[in-house]
Amino acid sequence: MRFNINNFQMQLPQHGQKLVVASVLLLELCLSGCSPSTSNSQSQLTPNPGTTSTSNLDKKVVLTTFTVIADMAQNVAGDKAIVESLTKPGAEIHGYEPTPSDLVRAQKADLILNNGLNLERWAQKLYNSVPNVPHVTLSEGIKPVEITEDAYKGKPNPHAWMSPQNALIYVDNIRKALVNLDSANAETYNTNAKAYSQKIKEVDEKLRKSVSVVPADKRYMVSCEGAFSYVTRDYGLKEAYLWAVNSEQQATPKQLEKVIDIVKKNKIPVVFCESTVNDGAQRQVARESGARFGGVFYVDSLSPANGPAPTYLKLLELNINTLTQGLEEK
Repeated sequence: MRFNINNFQMQLPQHGQKLVVASVLLLELCLSGCSPSTSNSQSQLTPNPGTTSTSNLDKKVVLTTFTVIADMAQNVAGDKAIVESLTKPGAEIHGYEPTPSDLVRAQKADLILNNGLNLERWAQKLYNSVPNVPHVTLSEGIKPVEITEDAYKGKPNPHAWMSPQNALIYVDNIRKALVNLDSANAETYNTNAKAYSQKIKEVDEKLRKSVSVVPADKRYMVSCEGAFSYVTRDYGLKEAYLWAVNSEQQATPKQLEKVIDIVKKNKIPVVFCESTVNDGAQRQVARESGARFGGVFYVDSLSPANGPAPTYLKLLELNINTLTQGLEEK
């Protein structure tokens, strides 16, 4: 079923046209069978304080696909733009399904920022429905690490933001996108990006020092998902995982056996999982290998504001602290 939007627009004053467009697109999405996912559907995030005030009416609205890059973008935008995440804290990003309310939010946005590297394959449906809203891929310019196992072998590992060195590229891509969108505030975006990049560099240096105190033969990062390939590359760690990319299914016996063998052979004392993944399989690895379960890492999502990883920089510090403390415990 298809509607002729132009017929509506000809009969309405200009201020009513956007409402009609959003309504028609929403109806089309519903008719096409898109329904909220029971596992990761979410309501709209609470807007930034004062987003409905008169002073904010002229600000650009930047929508991001998940919370990590929303935090990055907010640090660059400062108070000159409104930044919102499409998905809420704690959402699983890989298998997310856009909802009708997501479509309405995308229609109102001036810019959408995404990660790319096949992380948000679901986003293309959204872009097709809002062709007039530009979107920018923040991993542009990054040399990807390839996945070496499972069905995704040969594909780029999408978790490039986990490397602080890569994060500097993300920040510069955000800066350029905002300057292109809103040149009137270019000076602010350039200044904020420079300051935020310096903070990332400082965290990078702290992380290197933290890893350096761990004995070389213990520098293993055992997780549920292969989300740390960029981290292990940057900090001289070795990586082991149950599956290459998040899966809603239980780990297979072969995947469990592989990791259990690695842990036993290398006498790895501790294993971990991610905050958006069921940790049952990794706890089984711990039991059968004699290792401890050391807690969770944050990767695809920040925690809520009152949680342990409410910002990207806190996420990096928490992960390395969790790893090093786990490896150092007797």
